[in-house]
Amino acid sequence: MFDQVSTHYDRTNAVLSVGNAALWRVATTRSVAPRKGERILDIAAGTGTSSVALTKTGAHVVAADFSQGMIDVGRARHASNPLLEFVRADAMALPFANDEFDVVTISFGLRNVVEPRTALSEFFRVTKPGGRVVICEFSTPPFPPIRRGYFTYLNRVMPAVVKLASSNAEAYDYLGESIAAWPDQRTLAGWLRETGYDDVAYRNLSLGIVALHRGRKPAEPVS
Repeated sequence: MFDQVSTHYDRTNAVLSVGNAALWRVATTRSVAPRKGERILDIAAGTGTSSVALTKTGAHVVAADFSQGMIDVGRARHASNPLLEFVRADAMALPFANDEFDVVTISFGLRNVVEPRTALSEFFRVTKPGGRVVICEFSTPPFPPIRRGYFTYLNRVMPAVVKLASSNAEAYDYLGESIAAWPDQRTLAGWLRETGYDDVAYRNLSLGIVALHRGRKPAEPVS
């Protein structure tokens, strides 16, 4: 599905989010707080739009995605960036060594993984002790009127917008259903704690339409 929409993926996201996608990307980058010399894994990176922002402070970013189509578009689009590399990878079986990355981040991709808790275990495995995880994902607006309006948009308005903005409208049919079925903020925070992360916290963006989760892998005890 993502191979089919790769060429117009970023444009469609901007339209469907009514411009908020750029704001969510800025908030995620600030939460990651990339530093020069760090090694960062950006999972479900798509064409690398979020990954590029993470390289601006000198961090080396591995943009991983399951879709070869996304990888191909990203490589062509960002071939001149020496701090960015693209790798095809399954979030549930990452092709990286233990304790390899200072930060692992994923934006709007965990919801698409068949077994998200397996993916979280993989994130934990490849994160260095003391390293960070940052997850930006659609969530559940806590205020009932906002929640009702949001789901009305997903079910009625968005399908019509997709037909105008996407190169393959049928590929987006799943989107509203996947968001509605996704667990709320507290549940995802609980999954992170159960995986082993500490200092777990989240904050809502856009009134809870999106939530930004973070955690830290415990540092190894001093011997």
